[in-house]
Amino acid sequence: MADELPLLRAGESLILLGARALYWPARQALLIADLHLGKADVFRRAGIALPSGGTGEDLQRLQGLLDRHACRELWILGDILHGPAHRAAWYQQWLGWRERNAALDVHVLRGNHDRQLPHAQLQVQIHDEVRLGPFLLRHEPMPDAELHVIAGHLHPQVALPPLRRRFAAFWLRDRTTILPAFSAFTAGIVPAPVPGEQMIVCVQGGLVELPEA
Repeated sequence: MADELPLLRAGESLILLGARALYWPARQALLIADLHLGKADVFRRAGIALPSGGTGEDLQRLQGLLDRHACRELWILGDILHGPAHRAAWYQQWLGWRERNAALDVHVLRGNHDRQLPHAQLQVQIHDEVRLGPFLLRHEPMPDAELHVIAGHLHPQVALPPLRRRFAAFWLRDRTTILPAFSAFTAGIVPAPVPGEQMIVCVQGGLVELPEA
């Protein structure tokens, strides 16, 4: 089971990564979606007991990808936050990670959870959507008449009943690529692909290609 898979989309060579990310070599850009910083903290503030450490583990995985690949840019396709940007432990972890990667251009596409993003002081560049070459980067995977859309938001997953669990997955559609949620602490949807679509499943850092529908 490989941890990387080459992919051609809109004439561009991309690499799917089993760590729930996409790498664009020509631009030296890493793309992820739905980081949901501080999600466990938001739940705990609501009285739901959850273990800490999720943000630190996600940032550690992210750092591993940046160390492995030549990256000038990081694009987060929405929902970098999960809720209000309380100055909890996750925020200090983020600032420490940002200081370590001060030369990295970090861009965030505003997502539905990012209402507090302009005030969060995360040291990122904020956009609603961005055109890069043949691609349109946005949070929600709404199709575009001209460009190939790369998005997040849906947290696609594949259910594997024999293992009694779901796995995050890339959902390859016509003129649309939907990334899995990068955060390990997320639920999601289990799509029913139509003919011509494909799911590529992230399993313990590796990738499993399912047949096209």
